[in-house]
Amino acid sequence: MKLVASFVALVSLFHISRGANWPFDVTTISAPDGSITAKFVSFGATMTELWVNDKHGQARDIILGYDDNSQLLTDPAHPVFNPIVGRYANRIKNGSFSIPITKDLQPDGPNVYHIPTNDHDGQDTLHGGIHGWDRRNWTITSKSTTSVTYRHIDNADEGFPGIVTAFATHTVENGGILKTTVHATATEETPIMLTQHIYWNLDAFQGSEDILNHHLHIDSSKVVRVDGNAVPTGQFINVNNSVFDFRIPKKINWDWNATVGLCGGECQGYDHCWIYDHDESSKPGVSLWSDVSGIRLDVTTDSPAVQVYTAFWLDTPRKVVHGGPGLNYTSFAAVAIEQEGYIDAVNTPEWGVDQIYGPDRDFEWNSTYKFSLVH
Repeated sequence: MKLVASFVALVSLFHISRGANWPFDVTTISAPDGSITAKFVSFGATMTELWVNDKHGQARDIILGYDDNSQLLTDPAHPVFNPIVGRYANRIKNGSFSIPITKDLQPDGPNVYHIPTNDHDGQDTLHGGIHGWDRRNWTITSKSTTSVTYRHIDNADEGFPGIVTAFATHTVENGGILKTTVHATATEETPIMLTQHIYWNLDAFQGSEDILNHHLHIDSSKVVRVDGNAVPTGQFINVNNSVFDFRIPKKINWDWNATVGLCGGECQGYDHCWIYDHDESSKPGVSLWSDVSGIRLDVTTDSPAVQVYTAFWLDTPRKVVHGGPGLNYTSFAAVAIEQEGYIDAVNTPEWGVDQIYGPDRDFEWNSTYKFSLVH
């Protein structure tokens, strides 16, 4: 709580120079044809609303969030509603890594770095540390009616080496298209692995209360095998004849009873990393659609993997437009679909995945979300 209080004080100081609403200032961008409207705040470069038309021509806000965006900072549940997540998304085993990376990490060895742990009772670091990029104040560098660009300077106060400067640009286009790109540079060699942590409910709680009947397609034949702390073992699960097989589109709950315990303990559902079979960003890696709203989402990306989380642990008051605040977002109210790299590759050298960036190697992340209708 002291950390949160200190951060609130820091935000208050920034308000003096940036205006009363920053970093919870709302920027709205809309496609010229009216097919898509998105709202963002500077805190975490976070998307707070996303409106697209359903099969009846009515606009629905299809992402989760808060009516009071300051809760992105103060909500102790910290569900990570739709920000840019970094400097390293997902989990890092024991909050430690080395450069160059090694499998048998010695805590006091040379070139070993330690960052704060905040997950599984201190067994790993989740989403960049105590205050990852989703809990930082980004600055608008440019904006128009259809695009906004934010800058964040990561001064390495979470224990990573080097200073990282990141630019995130959100753009909407005619035909129901949202694009997000991130470009980052580093002053020293450091791990960088990002995601945009969006929670989707394509019905917007009109006609259904969860995403269990949403159809899901994932172009992947293998899933990262994890241990009890949700960090990789170095092995993969072949999806053949398993509950992980979404190569042919299925409803999310197609074999729901078989998912009990998959995401740890009493958890039911998914919280897993699929490795894409294709390596071309022109082909959708994930598709999601609902028969109720008729809204379909196709995601293309240059990321090699995707984390799919069906929100078992969610319990947060809904936006008014979603029936709140008297009702909560609860288990399976949404599905988070996170375009990312191989999780904890910085501790899994046998994969041969290079996530170390530096002065001579910039980081790039690009994803496109295309909306259409099914009837």
